[in-house]
This record gives sequence, structure tokens and C-alpha cells, in this order.
Amino acid sequence: MPTPTDPSQPQPPHGPLAPHGARFAFDRSLAQLKKRLVSEATAAFGMLEGALEALWRLDAAAAKEVRRRDDGIDAEEVQIEAECFRLLALEQPMARDLRVITFILKVNADIERVADHASSIAKIATRMDTSRPPRWPTALVEMGQRVPVMCHLLMRAVLDEDAELARQVVDEDETIDRLERRLFEEVEDLLRKEPEGTRNGLLIYRAGRELERIGDLMKNIGEDVIYLSTGSIVRHEQKRAKHAAEQAGQVPRD
Repeated sequence: MPTPTDPSQPQPPHGPLAPHGARFAFDRSLAQLKKRLVSEATAAFGMLEGALEALWRLDAAAAKEVRRRDDGIDAEEVQIEAECFRLLALEQPMARDLRVITFILKVNADIERVADHASSIAKIATRMDTSRPPRWPTALVEMGQRVPVMCHLLMRAVLDEDAELARQVVDEDETIDRLERRLFEEVEDLLRKEPEGTRNGLLIYRAGRELERIGDLMKNIGEDVIYLSTGSIVRHEQKRAKHAAEQAGQVPRD
């Protein structure tokens, strides 16, 4: 005959002895949240690809359609956040469970910002001067190719909690930063040669800045994946590596 549980004694928070009880329900809630996060990210990345396509083709109608989709991302971001707070309040998760919910909260906010940047790129497409079709700088074209690839690599890293793949995304951000600096020089050169194209030149550089910000967000999420998988905080690793290099005289001190 099983021994009755003593209610005066502390009980496991999620009932490990009840495989279809509280722990099972909590795990299912977390899995559903992660699935919603991935769906939200897929929609935001689809907005980015649609915005870039509208920009290359200067298609105002397609750009406006992309911007209309931003409201759906905003609504989903609020709902995911609310569900995270509900689990934090009702379940009081500890250790890895707490880390997963914190991860979802942070990534959820970053994905919503990706959609905002995609919407801004779509807006740029509607404001370009179509009477003088622009010559797209090579740096902008390359950014427009690389950033969506970063997004899709990151989704694989999130799904698999793959720290190594996430590190590739983090490293790729340095390339995006270099391209953004090169874009400034290309736009500067373009405006010297074609001063009548000032409006398009400024909008082109703004599009590059939006892509650079999305690259930064992908780097942030990549660092969060690494932390979730390994417990390692990337920015602290980088600080220690820089300090060690300074001590060895390999880089100048700030």
C-alpha cells in the first residue's frame, strides 16, 4: 500500500512523480511557447525578405503589404510576453526552466524589432524617387543577401539550441558591420558623382542602417542561444579575450 504524502513536507514544484500532472503541463506550455516564437520569427523574416524584394523592384504596393503585416507581429509579441509572465507568476520556475522563459522573453522582443526594421525598409521602397532608378551599391546588395541568411541560420540554432551555429551568426555580424561602413563610402562617392540623386542616396544608406540593426539583433539572439545552451556569456568571454590580448601586447589598450 503506497505511503500517503505528508502535506506538511515540501513538495517538488512540478510533481516529478506525476508524469501527466503539473510537470507535464508546464513542459507542454514551454514547448508551445517556443513553437510560437519560431512562428513569429518566421513571419518577421518573411517580412524582411518581402521588404527587400519590394525595395529592389521599387514596388510600392508590395511594400505597403509588407508594412500591413507588422500589426500581426506586434500582437503576437504581446501575447507571447503575457504567457511568459503567466508562467513566471504561476509556476515560479527555477534553474533551466527560468533560463528558457527569460530567453523566450528576450528573443520575443528582438523579433518584434526585426519586424519594425523590415517595415522601415518597406517604407523606404515607397519613398524612393522612381523617376531616376538608383544604382544599388554593391555593399547594400551584399547586406541584403547576407542578413536574411543570418536570420535563417539563427532559427536553426534556436530550434536545435546549437551553440556552434549561433557562434557563426555572432561572427557574421562583424562582416555586416564592415559592409555598412563600406556602404557609407559608396553612397558618399555616388553623391559626389550624382548630386541630383541626393534623395535616393540618403534613402539607400538608411536601408543599409536598417539591415545593420537587424544584424545586431541576430547577434544578440545568437548570444542568448549560446547562454541557453552552455551558460556562457559571450560578451564576458570577449572582454576576457581582449584583456588577455592587451596583457600580451597584441592589441593597443583603449
